Amino acid sequence: MLEPPVLNTGRTIPPIGFGTWEIKPNQAAKKAVLAALKAGYRLIDTAKIYGNEQGVGEAIRESGIPREEVFVTTKLWNDDQGYNRTLEACRTSLQNLGLDYLDLYLIHWPASTRRHPSWDAMKQLKEEGLILDAGVSNYTIDHLRELQERSDMVPAVNQVEFHPFIYEQQRELLIYCAGQGIVVEAYSPLSRMAREPHQAIHNIAREVGKTPQQVVLRWCIQHGTVPLPRSTNPRHIEANLQIFDFELSDAHMKVLNSLSDGERITWDPEGMG
Repeated sequence: MLEPPVLNTGRTIPPIGFGTWEIKPNQAAKKAVLAALKAGYRLIDTAKIYGNEQGVGEAIRESGIPREEVFVTTKLWNDDQGYNRTLEACRTSLQNLGLDYLDLYLIHWPASTRRHPSWDAMKQLKEEGLILDAGVSNYTIDHLRELQERSDMVPAVNQVEFHPFIYEQQRELLIYCAGQGIVVEAYSPLSRMAREPHQAIHNIAREVGKTPQQVVLRWCIQHGTVPLPRSTNPRHIEANLQIFDFELSDAHMKVLNSLSDGERITWDPEGMG
């Protein structure tokens, strides 16, 4: 396992996490998260809008793993932005999860100017000990610069869609975040893999003796991001962790970088808010 990335607050974050987007509430989410924790994941990512916080929390509590060993993230949905509503939404998410604090709380989208008072509320939540770190999701460079002009609290994390097919679109954002000490989390790293074959990835997988999914996750790691794969299949959940015993060559990375076609799985936040 790689050394865990260090956040700009001095805390560490696991180098890979388990995502729960589109895993139906709540029993399916509970079952998947229990399998992930059993396999060795220690970063669990959810969001209010996923509707599965309750199942995620039940799995964390029932896993028997000490709370301080599991890095738990959830997110503030667009409708809850604004200072007071952010405070209330965080407490609601904690109640849903059955937890006393969050390791990381993210503004899910830069959907409106109400994100600014939401960020101010993040400071209050940190002071109260309800969250240990604050971050954002789907922020572009312009959104980050705007935030940093208004606040002296730099996001610990920016969670964005990231995979080889939008590498060129996200490359400048990676560079910017690295320069600001913001850890980039990569959501939906494997989503395009599920619906279409990519011969170049399969060729590299054969060369290194790994699955195409493991190759893409390793590519994310070597770009300095924290990938958040998701699955409900225990075999796939375990396999997605087996990415720390090999490295991709510069030639492999160049091939994967060249696959960019600009097609996203989710909305493009450019110009949002």
